[in-house]
Order: sequence, then structure tokens, then C-alpha cells
Amino acid sequence: MREQRLFSADRLTPGQTVVLPDAVAQRIRHVLRWTPGQVFTLFDGSGCDYAAELIICNKKTVQALTGACIRQETPPALKIQLALGILRSERMDFSLQKAVELGVQTITPLFTQRTLVQLRGPQLTRREAHWQGVIRHACEQSGRSLIPEQQSAQVFGNWLQQLDISHTLLLLDPQAEQHLAQVSRPAHSVLIMVGPEGGLTAEERSQAMQYGLTPVRLGPRILRAETAPLAALAAVQTLWGDYAGS
Repeated sequence: MREQRLFSADRLTPGQTVVLPDAVAQRIRHVLRWTPGQVFTLFDGSGCDYAAELIICNKKTVQALTGACIRQETPPALKIQLALGILRSERMDFSLQKAVELGVQTITPLFTQRTLVQLRGPQLTRREAHWQGVIRHACEQSGRSLIPEQQSAQVFGNWLQQLDISHTLLLLDPQAEQHLAQVSRPAHSVLIMVGPEGGLTAEERSQAMQYGLTPVRLGPRILRAETAPLAALAAVQTLWGDYAGS
């Protein structure tokens, strides 16, 4: 049976009584249909998994008692950052979920000239909260105890001006002359920028290179907007990260 891992917004310590948030409580009541005495795993995103036991489960509250820290996630040697042109709803959710499974540490949604989704004010706030939920749920399923950082959505041009050139900065571009495998091994961090549906404009590609991003391609085929970041992350992990071995 698959391990049940649930997220707690409260910072956890051993021997703590935790009131689980509404979304988690609803899942326990109506989907998992647990009763008091059920054992599972709780994590708060700081890197530690705690043994937990359900002690109260009723219409008013769902509470658990934490035990010892049973697993500690070690940060990877290579930090992978993803800057992603905002995609339409299901495609964006899919890309975020799979990016978490593939080990990304930081995700930055970007508004570009060809972004099809227009989000402002409260609507953007709700969508960013939704994305955070997608990321947390992906951590529950994939066994990650350190939740990736989701940065606030930014306009592409403003984001470029904040780049740290001490990192390896890559622009996924099917027209690039250089293949990803030809890039020198990053020292400690690599950032991958991927455009939205329709890709970046010629002007944006030029701006990206002016600010230090190196265009790279993955292969001979043009990938869909939701596929490209996943292929790039898997390739980076294989070349230099978790999949490369010791």
C-alpha cells in the first residue's frame, strides 16, 4: 500500500497536536475515510517527515498527533530553477506537478508577449494560490519534504533584470546551435527558461541573450509548451543531477 503523506501548514515538532487545514481535513473525511488511530506521515515543507496518528476526526475538526522525525530530505548538490512562461490552466498545472516530481527547487511563472492567460489583481492571487496547492500536492505524492519555492509571477523583461549571472542560465530554444549536452557542468545552480505556447518572440530571445541566457536545444523535434520543461529537467538531472549517479 502506498505511503500516505499529507502537508501541514503549521511548523511541526515531535509530540505536537496538529489541527489539519480544511482541504486536508476534507480529504481525510470524504476521500480517505480515515478513523482515529490511522497512522500516516505529515510534513511541513522544511525537510522532515513526521510519523503521525489521527486522534480526532469529526465534522468540526480533524487533528493528529506527531511522533518522531522519520526521514530528513537532504538538499541536492545541484539547485535547479525553472522560469516558465505561463500556460493555460491544465497545461500549467501539469508542468508544475511534473517539475516538482523531477526535482526542481525554484519555479518562477513569467508573463511574456505570447502568454495567452491574462491574470491581474485578485485573479492572479487566486491562481498563484492554486499553483501553490498543485506544488504541495505533488510533494505529497512524490515523497519530497522540501517544498520548492514558488516565486511571484513576473513580467519577462523585469525578471531578466534580476538575474544572477553567477548561475548557469539556459534558454530552451529549438533553433539554438548548441545542444544541452555541450554545456559545461554547472558549479552549483542551473536555471532553465522555457517559453509559453507559441514560444518567445525574436525580440524576447534577443533580450534573454543580452542578459546572459545561453540558448540550447534538446534534439531535432519541437516540443509542446508543457512537454519542453519536463524534458529539459529530466535531461539536466541525467547530465548533472540526481540521475547522474556518483
